[in-house]
Amino acid sequence: MTDPLDEAGTVTGPMVRAWIEKSAGVLADNRAHLTELDGPIGDSDHGNNMDRGFKAVVEKLPAGDDIGALLKSVAMSLISKVGGAAGPLYGTMFLDGAKPLVGKTCLNGEDLAQFFDDAVAGVMKRGRSEAGMKTMLDALVPASEAFKAEIAKTDNIADALKAAAEAAKLGMEATIPMLAQRGRASYLGERSIGHQDPGATSSYLILQAFSDAIEETAK
Repeated sequence: MTDPLDEAGTVTGPMVRAWIEKSAGVLADNRAHLTELDGPIGDSDHGNNMDRGFKAVVEKLPAGDDIGALLKSVAMSLISKVGGAAGPLYGTMFLDGAKPLVGKTCLNGEDLAQFFDDAVAGVMKRGRSEAGMKTMLDALVPASEAFKAEIAKTDNIADALKAAAEAAKLGMEATIPMLAQRGRASYLGERSIGHQDPGATSSYLILQAFSDAIEETAK
């Protein structure tokens, strides 16, 4: 059977829906882990918040294959259901990433590169932060860069998403020795060093879910 992703070189609406649903499952599975990471440097609620938010996301997903509409729905649910800074930040990530995709039912590599660019820029603006500050951007920025580098070389979306997830994992792990400069963790000063950032971790999990979902639905 021909691999539809290789044949068409696109990500379809059903694939994006599968990504969102897989993200919800992965965040539910990692709820306790995320909460444990958040304990020493946050409010001990990141796992519960992300799990609750993505449960609401799945419940409220609209019908149809309009990818921009799907991602906008994700954003609205997260903004309304996820507490603290995470709701606005993740909501902005999906909302800004969705804007140029409204009306599209399939995405090519260029569309996805634009999604990453817009999502990262939105989080940077909303959080007034950048990579290196011990935030979700430490996973998102290297993921975006890795995706764009791989898609430029191979034009293979599945491989580019794998590269993005791998870069996000390395970025997540790199937050451990960082000094937090944003959020509640920044109030701890040097005591924030030695802890993995929970936002970078949930970002990695979402990106890994994207890679896994595309690989699975393209078979």
